[in-house]
Amino acid sequence: MSKSERLFELLTLLRSKRYAVTAKALSEELGVSERTIYRDVQSLLLSGVPIEGEAGVGYLIGKGSHLPPLMFTEEEMLAVELGMRMVRAWSDKRLASASESASRKIQSILPEHLKAQIENCLLAVPAFHVESEDAARGDVLRSAASNKVKVRIEYETGEGVVSERIIHPLGQVYWGKVWTLVTWCELRDAYRNFRLDRIKTVHVLDEGFDVSPTKNFQHFMSLCC
Repeated sequence: MSKSERLFELLTLLRSKRYAVTAKALSEELGVSERTIYRDVQSLLLSGVPIEGEAGVGYLIGKGSHLPPLMFTEEEMLAVELGMRMVRAWSDKRLASASESASRKIQSILPEHLKAQIENCLLAVPAFHVESEDAARGDVLRSAASNKVKVRIEYETGEGVVSERIIHPLGQVYWGKVWTLVTWCELRDAYRNFRLDRIKTVHVLDEGFDVSPTKNFQHFMSLCC
């Protein structure tokens, strides 16, 4: 990787972070030494990039800074477009609509060669939205998770046993065939997963819930890794 490519990757990495990142973490992510990170940060500073922080503390792009937009490579743009087409096909209506709008906005500012690359893409996702009760439930449950309100569901297991649960919806995971709802289950007082296609009824309650460092979607996902 050339120095210019490395500086671009470092800038991209810093722009993706909300908090200061240490030189050690940056060096591990980019596969270079900490000394190289220190030199590269100095190079970016000299070129006018507003980086805040210092060695031993961490680095962060300055608040309120206005940097030129990053351009996509051909494969990056194909990955973005393919992902948005998947969202349009297999998520709920609101996300599908948002994906369509985002795709139009991105393509409106792309150079002609990237627009042509998308049009001639050899990877396809069906260009239709799959209407289903699962998608409708997913929309309701996504809103409940965002608003942190409890939900009462009737759930049918693979063996046909139906039970009622009061849950704290935390997020959803798509496994390629089905969506799974990640929750904190009041009955079990622990994380539980529920397949959307096995949820029979959904009733959003008027009672809210709190998350904590050991009860949230990101914490659950970290336990799965």
